[in-house]
Amino acid sequence: MATTIDQISQGRFILSVGAAWFKREHEAYGWDFFSLGERSNRFEEACQLIHELFTATGPVDFNGKYYTLDKAPLSPAAVQNPHIPIMIGGMGEKRTLRTLAKYGDIWNLDGFAVGKEENERYGGMSLELYKHKVEVIEKHCEDVGRDPSEIKYTISMPIKLSANTEETELFIDQVGSGTVAGTADYIIHRVGEFIEAGVDEIMFSPRPSNSDSLQRLDEEVLSAFD
Repeated sequence: MATTIDQISQGRFILSVGAAWFKREHEAYGWDFFSLGERSNRFEEACQLIHELFTATGPVDFNGKYYTLDKAPLSPAAVQNPHIPIMIGGMGEKRTLRTLAKYGDIWNLDGFAVGKEENERYGGMSLELYKHKVEVIEKHCEDVGRDPSEIKYTISMPIKLSANTEETELFIDQVGSGTVAGTADYIIHRVGEFIEAGVDEIMFSPRPSNSDSLQRLDEEVLSAFD
């Protein structure tokens, strides 16, 4: 399916994958929701398999713990050269970011994701969080012999454009520390910080997510970066 879409889009497809987190989704479709450790194991092996399929010049044999291929062809072939980019979303430092260093081409940091690390809640879109995760990725790249400059850094940024302090403070409290919410000037400043820190692409997730908020964001914020 990925290579078919790559053909249809003339080489504009990105395959985005993650280790899964939404238990209810699994229940709805009758899928087993494994432990975090097993999901991480399956995810790493799947990324290895996909990378081999994407980069192979012929049929692929693969004999893993969870997945097996027997002279499997990838047809149609991808348009993109050397291969379809693999985007890995997640923040887990021990497994997800290491899998990224080994097999991924693009990393996505989702500001709506919430988790715990060293008993501290994280979430939101703080510059400190982004920089810390990049440092972890660079260390994993060093360990596996990968040039970190080969990885593209992207973020999904929760954002609220408003001059109402009560509204913005509530949004920040709901999403997490560092969430980008405030006036147009404030948001432009924050976006600029991430660009200076090396972010290659920002995907804005405005709240409310409607045509009016998107129009305001375009006119009052994005226009500053033309």
